[in-house]
Amino acid sequence: METSVARRSGLALALLAFAQFVIALDYNIVYVALPDIGRELGFTAQSLQWVVSAYAVGFGGFLLFGGRIVDRFGARRTFVAGLAIFGFACLAGGFAGNPGLLDAARAVQGLGAALLTPATLALISTSFAEGPARNRALAVWGAAGSGGLAAGALLGGVLTNALGWQWVLFLLVPLALGAALAARPVLAADPVRSAVRGGFDLTGAIVASAGSSLLVLGLVSGPEVGWVSWRGLGALLGGAVLLAVFAVVEKRTRDPLAPLRLFGNRSLLVAMGVILVFQSGLGGAYYLFTAYLQNVLGYNALQAGLAFLPLTIISMAASLKLTGILLGRWGIRTTLFTGMLVNGAGLALLAVGMAVGASFWTVLAGLVVWGVGGGLTFPAMFVSAASGVAPGEQGVASALATTSQQIGGAIGLAVLVAVANAGLDLHAVPEPSAVVGGLRVALWVAGIASVAGGFLAFLVKRPPRQTRTAPDTVGASAE
Repeated sequence: METSVARRSGLALALLAFAQFVIALDYNIVYVALPDIGRELGFTAQSLQWVVSAYAVGFGGFLLFGGRIVDRFGARRTFVAGLAIFGFACLAGGFAGNPGLLDAARAVQGLGAALLTPATLALISTSFAEGPARNRALAVWGAAGSGGLAAGALLGGVLTNALGWQWVLFLLVPLALGAALAARPVLAADPVRSAVRGGFDLTGAIVASAGSSLLVLGLVSGPEVGWVSWRGLGALLGGAVLLAVFAVVEKRTRDPLAPLRLFGNRSLLVAMGVILVFQSGLGGAYYLFTAYLQNVLGYNALQAGLAFLPLTIISMAASLKLTGILLGRWGIRTTLFTGMLVNGAGLALLAVGMAVGASFWTVLAGLVVWGVGGGLTFPAMFVSAASGVAPGEQGVASALATTSQQIGGAIGLAVLVAVANAGLDLHAVPEPSAVVGGLRVALWVAGIASVAGGFLAFLVKRPPRQTRTAPDTVGASAE
């Protein structure tokens, strides 16, 4: 009996990790294909970021909605729906013939991910007890994400070179739909009560989705159309107003979309802050490194994909081998701080290694250090976000954490691309030395922000003293 339960638990974790693998695969597989997408569909140097940003708008805008859908209608149902939407949107994106259609398909992909991600995290949090079991599960989940980044970099290069950029999206269709079909026999059925208890805060869902979408839209539009434009500042102000209205609605409604008591959970709040800073550097730095490889060193898509492999393999190994051990020995606070410190150092080393005419070996040290820092930080952030949250609110807590991730990615991409492009004539071919100078400054900004963000980890509340587990226990209760 115990063997059967363990086997079912292992299969469930494998499927949930695979879902994260697919989401991460999409992230990096698209980055490597960006230059080809820009040339074939007619994107400008500044508007090309919308292939990434449209996804962020859909993802970040609907996460709270997706999180509450999980809590109200069941994590398995939402998991399947998210994968289906994601898969069919990838199919539509592959057939897109102009920038507008591709951006629209990417936004719908984001909607699918906004359902899928909180469902996945809620299933992990409710299937594995808080402490060693959950820490190990989140380490596997984080490592799967790193593996997806590695596979995405390589497959993006191979597919773009051999078949065209469209296939970086077509590949995701059978993976997403196959995972959706596997959910019913592998994942436990949703409790009957999850589909019927309480009402649904429709007003809050509409206001939160509109506010979050406008906020992300303003952040990614500012560098392209100007921060004082309607699409820049106007969207930011509109989003801020709607989110303020959302807070009022949640305070007064009987069955809120995001219960305000969750904001009293210090571990969740700190995790949201660290996630925002971490993802700001990650999202922008991937874009910057791709630009360096292909626009400065002249790599093709396949070579660029191979260049990402050390980063993502090291990150995956750090997630699997180090995070659980360090969480058990040091606790969340020290693990998060160390991860962010190492992450920032890696970005700085990457900046130092960039130069016109340099070889790949000059940036390898930065990639290795960056990979270790990212691998340590990513699972630990979500361990913190899930700590002390009731099972029936894991969906919305995961959504809050992932909303910070998407908003952080949008902020980082917008700010770091703007820093990198500052002083360049975007309507002409800039000198390689000018391009490298901008990329290096932007990476230094990302590295400094990561180190500064690491100090937020010390705001995590210390738990009561507990009897220590055996030395070989991986991922003991968080500090």
